[in-house]
Parts: sequence; C-alpha cells; structure tokens
Amino acid sequence: MPQHYDAVVIGAGHNGLTAAAYLARAGRKVLVLERRHLVGGAAVTEEVYPGFKYSVCSYVVSLLRPEIIRELELARHGLELLPLDGTFTPMPSGDYLWRTNDHAQSFRDISRHSRLDAEAYDEYGRAMVEMSRFAKPILGMTPPDPFSMKIRDVRPLLDILARFRALPEASRHDQLQLLTMSASDFLDQWFETDVLKATMAASGIIGTFLGVRSPGTAYVLLHHYMGEIDGAFRSWGLSRGGTGMVSESIASAARAAGAEIRLEAPVSKVMINNGRATGVVLEDGDYVLTNTVLSSVDPRLTFMRMVGEEHLPGDFVEDIRRYKFRGSSGKVNLALDGLPDFTALKGSGPHLRGAISISPSVDYMERAYDQAKYGQYSRRPYIDIVIPSLTDPSLAPPGKHVMSCFVQYAPYDLREPSDGGSSATDAPAWDQHREAFGDTVVDTIAEYAPNLKDLILHRQVLTPLDFERTFGLSEGNIFQGELTLEQLFFLRPAPGWADYRTPITGLYMCGSATHPGGGIMGAPGRNGAMKAMNR
Repeated sequence: MPQHYDAVVIGAGHNGLTAAAYLARAGRKVLVLERRHLVGGAAVTEEVYPGFKYSVCSYVVSLLRPEIIRELELARHGLELLPLDGTFTPMPSGDYLWRTNDHAQSFRDISRHSRLDAEAYDEYGRAMVEMSRFAKPILGMTPPDPFSMKIRDVRPLLDILARFRALPEASRHDQLQLLTMSASDFLDQWFETDVLKATMAASGIIGTFLGVRSPGTAYVLLHHYMGEIDGAFRSWGLSRGGTGMVSESIASAARAAGAEIRLEAPVSKVMINNGRATGVVLEDGDYVLTNTVLSSVDPRLTFMRMVGEEHLPGDFVEDIRRYKFRGSSGKVNLALDGLPDFTALKGSGPHLRGAISISPSVDYMERAYDQAKYGQYSRRPYIDIVIPSLTDPSLAPPGKHVMSCFVQYAPYDLREPSDGGSSATDAPAWDQHREAFGDTVVDTIAEYAPNLKDLILHRQVLTPLDFERTFGLSEGNIFQGELTLEQLFFLRPAPGWADYRTPITGLYMCGSATHPGGGIMGAPGRNGAMKAMNR
C-alpha cells in the first residue's frame, strides 16, 4: 500500500530542506527525497581524504536569510557562523591589498595605493548599504506578474515603485546603473586603483558566464553585497564544521518539526493526472502519493526529465529550453601539511584568515574570461581562496590545513584546443583535462605562494561536469542558472511562472532557479513553501 504525504520535496539541498522545515512547522506531513547518501546538495561537508573535511562545493556563508536562522532556530540545531575577516589580494609586483573589517586598517592599506580611494571607500560602502536596504525586502517577496490585470498582482510592483521614488536622487541613479552597467564600469566611478577594482569586481561574475566588463554584472555585485551576518551587511562567514553544517542544521529543524528525510532515494518521475501532480515515482519503482510536490532541483531536471514535455504548454517548454545555465566555475580542494607562505606578506598572519583573492588587475580578470568565451579554461584564472581550518581547527588534524579554491573560468562546454572550435561537451573532454585544470590552479597560486606545492597531501578537482554528475546541477551552474538580467525576479525561471507555481497544479519550484536566485540563502525554499501553503 503506497504511503500518502501532504507534501513531497524533491532534493535535500538547503532550499529543499528549508521548504520542508516550514511545511512541517505548519503541521503538514512532509517527505524529502534525496538521491545522494547525505543531505545538503551543493552545501555539503565530506571527509574525502582521511582526517580532512572539505566543503566540497559551496564554501562560505553570507546570504542565508536572518529570518530563516531565527524562525527555524538554527543555532539550537547546531549552526554556528564564524566571521571571515577581510580579503587579501597578492600582486605580481610583490605588493598586496588587504581590506579587513577593521575600518582603520583598511583605510591605511588602501591609502598606500590611493588616498582618494581610501576616502571614497567609505562613501561607496554607505551607498551600497543603502542600495542593499532597498533590495533586501524584495528577496523575501513572491515576484509579481507585471502582465497581470489583477490589482493584487500589480500592487507589489507599485509598492516597489513607490519605495524607489522615495529614495534620494543619487540612490535612484545608482540603482538604475546597477541594473545596466558592468561591475568594472560601475567601480570606475568610485575608484582608480586597479587591484582594488579587480578584487571588488570579482563578486560581479560569480555564477555567470560573463566578464567583469560585461553589462549586467554590477547587479550581481549587489546580489553578493547583500550578504549579512548578525545584521552587518557585506559580512561573510564560515560555518563551524563546514558548509554541510548549514544543511545539517536545517535538516535537524525539519526533522524536529516532523519531516521525514529519505536518502539514496532518487526520483525518476512526477506522477500527473489531468494536469495535476498526484505523487512521485522513485528510480527503484516505488512511488509516493501526494497532492503537493515541491522541486528544489533545476528546471531542466524538473520539467524535461521528471514531468515530461507532453504535460506542459508549448510556450513554457520553449522558455525552459531557452533558460541559460552555462556553468563557468570549478573548485579545487587541498589538504595541506602546513600554511602557504605568500611572498607579498610572509608568515602565518591574520591575512590568511580571510579570503585570498587572485585578482591582481581588471585586465587579468577580463583575459581570464576571454579564454572561456572560446571554450577554454582560464590559464590564469580568478581564484577565491579560504583556509577554513585556521578559523575552525576541527576540519583538519593538528598542524594541517584545508584550502578551498573557487575558480573562474571553467566552461562546461569545454573544447579541445586543436578541434577548430567544435564543441566537446561529452564526458571525455573534461575527464581528459580535469587534472591539467587542477595543475593550472595550483601553479597560479604558487606564483604568489611558492611553497604551496610542497605542502599538498591531497587534491580534489571539480569541474562543471562533476557538479552536474555528482550534485545534479545542469551544466554545472552553481546557481541553477545564470543571474543575468533576463533571468531575474519575475523572469526567473520563466515569464509568468516566477511565483513558484508551475503549469502543473500542485507542483511548485523552491530551488535556486527561482527568485531571488543562488547562494546559500534559503529564501527560495522559504518562499516556495509559503506559496504552496497559501495557494
């Protein structure tokens, strides 16, 4: 006799778990189905090498919504966020830029490069906080349909417009620029120091197949600027125990509320009868009945594989086909026998406790993108590095360390250099070049920290193809689709279907492919659950 649940959630990533926790807290009988052996999706911690715990994919926390932490009482369920203080950028010349949460120290260090930039830095920060405050309420709202003729659908847009008109003229100007400009051009209006602009512009390309000079990347800059810990904007942190503890804490909250989580239970199909979801079929042939299905996996997997085109309107299918994934990021995780020694600032000082950014100039960043445009991984990539074991010693044995390296660009559509430009998107392309890509990353960091190669005990290299195979991210996009202007707000994932509903009655979306997008945020899961409960 098949079991019946009030709601079934597909995928135990942090958004799926968040949706399940809210549904269960509302008294629903909830089942979460996860194909892997552990919860978390891309926010997982795994002991890939004995004694060393890697945050395999996602590695820093900033976007997790404070209301979710509060409402689900995640601290009680094991979540502890540790501040990540500052960004250290070594330069080929032997100089460096080091910005920290200590205002006086950042002012002094930026002043070494430009007194004008040091003075503008405060003004820029205040402007970005103002813009973040305007955008923050939009993160928790259900996107309205601007083409609807119903007053209730249009009213949220009118509210946004009223808030926009109430802003000072300079803030309105900045908001419009953020929606249209490149990160590089936007920062050019504030600063003159190349390394400062390059490092700050890096936040504008994460999750996109765009360069720092591409229009639209200024918004992505703001998206990441809205990171918040303990009420402080632009505050980033690490989760004690790795990012997997974020997912584990949400899973604990969901279980405490009564949700059931079933691992190694991949879903093959959503059951549909007369345009309505009636349950899900697992790959082993088992099935579960329900009137409400929430999918936290991406639109391609949900609609093309689990639902099937035959159940969907033709225009919706075309919109999903046009939805852009274009994964462009890779990851290299290292187990180290000690700490890297950077030529620009030697020793194991506090500069290693924050982020370390290989972003020496705007030209460097754009050249990295130039190679990716033609299907090649960057030979001199942008790399964002953290050494979480300095802040959380539980991640590695005493005296040893874990280094996490996020890398752009690594295009999913990798092409062989000698193939005349023909695409090689099947498995062999990345399988043949995975270790060469890892060598490039290590070699690039070693130009700034020459002792690195002698410290490596183990290396894990992940390409977009690995993200797709292991974590179910189509084309390896870490945000379940690019954060480009045509894929934001009421256009994400498709026009007319941004309110978490789908053309299938009883089927809802609650993953990063919905508003407000990617990152360890939880907002799509919370918003999707609220929509399902108030349909």
